[in-house]
Amino acid sequence: MQEETLQAGQYHLLPVQRKTDFGFYLDDGREGILLPKRFAPRNLRVGDELKVFVYHDSENRLIATTQTPRALVGDIALMEVVSVTQQGAFLDWGLMKDLFVPQSKQLGIMRKGGKYLVKLYIDEQTGRVAATEKIESLLNTMPCPLKELDLVDLIAYRESELGWVMIINYQFTGILHSSEIFTQIQKGDHFTGFIKKIRPDEKIDVVLGKPGFAKVEDETEKIVRLLKENNGYLPFNDKSTPESIYEYFGMSKKTFKMTTGHLYKQQIISFTKTGIQLVNPGGETLA
Repeated sequence: MQEETLQAGQYHLLPVQRKTDFGFYLDDGREGILLPKRFAPRNLRVGDELKVFVYHDSENRLIATTQTPRALVGDIALMEVVSVTQQGAFLDWGLMKDLFVPQSKQLGIMRKGGKYLVKLYIDEQTGRVAATEKIESLLNTMPCPLKELDLVDLIAYRESELGWVMIINYQFTGILHSSEIFTQIQKGDHFTGFIKKIRPDEKIDVVLGKPGFAKVEDETEKIVRLLKENNGYLPFNDKSTPESIYEYFGMSKKTFKMTTGHLYKQQIISFTKTGIQLVNPGGETLA
């Protein structure tokens, strides 16, 4: 194994090469990469393989840790500034060493205690992991391989007149329209969603949750569980507001109606004037 294959800012599975008073050296095909003693599992032995995160220390040497970083290279994450210098800002990365954002990679003036959405990258000059707040130019740079109804990871990027601009799979942007929002959203929030529509101009509309029947399959168990926890009855039906349904069930009113309709057809629930009622296996409504 050559050191060049060990990309900083990523996890690697490495064998333990030797033990010293101050830690373990992991085999990189060269001198080894240090895993400080305080981050080593108690029963670690020479020859064991260990999953570690690799990055550069303050002396620009590759070092390993079992700490969990807040993000990897290529990820986009919301991070807090812990200190500011004339050269740039340092973010809380969840590691011993903070993550550097050069001043040239900032959209404005970063302030200590502020939280900013950044993307992690490898600095070409130093080889170290750094972060940039200038995300927009790194998105939508290639033809979109996504299709309608594809499941995607979403990150809330910024508000717009239409709703929220969301970052899709760390690569593209799409719009979550206001009519599809039934929960509080803050910049940096992560969601699972799906592609609702890809327009002729390649602009993308997204929706939170899962599409169609897959979503119904997931939500049926939730509704049945909530009914059982509430003596078989819940005061929600198609007359309930979208906001109240989302607040209680964590789903849109459309999904609620699809799911309860599915449960009704299976004779698992019945509809009453004021809500939904669980039905027992014999087909009788539970009291």
